[in-house]
Amino acid sequence: MYALRQLATLAAVADHGTFGRAAVALGYTQSSVSQQIAVLEKEAGGPLFDRPGGPRPVRLTPLGAVVLEHGRELLARAQAMTDAVDRFRAGDGRIDIGTFQTATNVLLPPLIRELRDAHPGCDIRLFEEETDVPDLGEIDLMFFDGPGDGDVERLKVLADPHVLVARPGDFAPGPVELKELDGHPLVAHPAICDQARVEATLDAAGIAPRFVFRTVGNEALLAMVRAGLGAAVMPRLSVTDDQQLSLHPLDPQLPDREIYLLWQAGRTHSPLVAHAIEIARKLAAGLT
Repeated sequence: MYALRQLATLAAVADHGTFGRAAVALGYTQSSVSQQIAVLEKEAGGPLFDRPGGPRPVRLTPLGAVVLEHGRELLARAQAMTDAVDRFRAGDGRIDIGTFQTATNVLLPPLIRELRDAHPGCDIRLFEEETDVPDLGEIDLMFFDGPGDGDVERLKVLADPHVLVARPGDFAPGPVELKELDGHPLVAHPAICDQARVEATLDAAGIAPRFVFRTVGNEALLAMVRAGLGAAVMPRLSVTDDQQLSLHPLDPQLPDREIYLLWQAGRTHSPLVAHAIEIARKLAAGLT
């Protein structure tokens, strides 16, 4: 097995022409260079240099040329690996982040901006999905509107209160009592995640709205509210400010939607993922 150190010595002798100059370039003694070349020649089964003697430079033998050609390739690959490991340690790796609408619009931009500033060469990949069960198998981190189940670690990022979104004038200004929603037409997200919890809370209070339209798109819901199809109970961060919409607190208030950052428990993080979690903690403290 050819050692990289010996191959580097071979390349230095070939480049500099003598064992002495190679020793100076490498910071070795000349005897150390001679010993390393001797080990290589034993491994290769023949001489790697013709040694004319005197001040004349050594010359590669045909066997030496073969060993040097492949040796340079191995040295280049080793250097590439060293460079890649250095970039990885510096945070210039890849990170896969799962997300959903609110996280994409509100939480991810400052996180990505800070990651990009600190690690310009990093590869950030985002996967947006509205799902009732977070799947962390193929990703590093996931923003999710719930604490998740199973073997996960979690960071609570923020609590997002619910509001009633309606057209101006459809409800009196100020808070709206939950009982006013009984039988009222509502547009809503699919009954998963936070929406499922909202509907369970309403059902437990004996309130049965009439759901007339469902979609995963926040903007589609707001468009239907503007059109007069129905009102909507939505987390505040899902609602854009609009003069065509009126926002009302609910009385009693529904439980907040809680947004978490999740990752697999016991998983060793890359420096990039660890930095992303650190940034998320800082964001959570600021948002709180």
